[in-house]
Amino acid sequence: MTFLHRRTVLRAAAGSALAGAAGTAAAGCGGDRTAAGPPSATPRGTGRAAAAGVPALPGPPLLLPALPAGLPAQIEHGSRRGQAVALTFHGRGDAKSATALLAEAERAGARVTVLAVGDWLDAEPRMARRVLDGGHELGNHTMRHLSVCSMPAKAAYAEIAECADRLRRLTGGIGRWFRPSRARRATDQVVRLARQAGYPHILSYDVDSLDFTDPGAEAVRRTVLGAVRPGSVVSLHFGHAGTVAALPAILDGLHRRGLRAVTTTELLTR
Repeated sequence: MTFLHRRTVLRAAAGSALAGAAGTAAAGCGGDRTAAGPPSATPRGTGRAAAAGVPALPGPPLLLPALPAGLPAQIEHGSRRGQAVALTFHGRGDAKSATALLAEAERAGARVTVLAVGDWLDAEPRMARRVLDGGHELGNHTMRHLSVCSMPAKAAYAEIAECADRLRRLTGGIGRWFRPSRARRATDQVVRLARQAGYPHILSYDVDSLDFTDPGAEAVRRTVLGAVRPGSVVSLHFGHAGTVAALPAILDGLHRRGLRAVTTTELLTR
């Protein structure tokens, strides 16, 4: 697949959520800021992102490649027989460092998956298009990055649906992937609510970089390369200087092993 075609297809990732389609929550993200009250879904056309006047992506959305039949509700990794891995980033934090990280991936020919937090999209609405224009994939990581797996159903659904609304307004669609905030795996309730919101699969991971603990670039590199295997889905974060500094060495280490960093959709459809 050429880069231009890949970019066209991945821009459609925001515009095509497949309809249709448990575990226990485990800490996986840092950075909670406030306690949750039960939010309600924000109507389209309101909020800071709309006020910024950022248009949706032009052109009708194209269909994404169909996912293979029989995928589990919660996806931790792809096929171990290939030579691809998915680097996934929790989307929040300084836009300049996020842009630098995306540019570094692109220089190496890598494509990543960004699971964006809705309030980050409100603050940095142009990052949605920056992700897609780089040939990357964009998904949903809840609205406020609260402990969604411990919330009542109404509040948890609002966390998913409000972020989906931001993605739809900024890109034309809600994206293919949802990842619960502050949890590695979703509860049965969150799996059900995500499906109701248009996400039949939860995107988990099998490699946790622990970069959100700010252990330094070398520790992040060592953790990722020490655990990654063909088919791995790696959890990383925007907003951490050590992650930006570690990425070139991570990509080089993958290349030396004959592994390629691709989007999650590419990982699961090759």
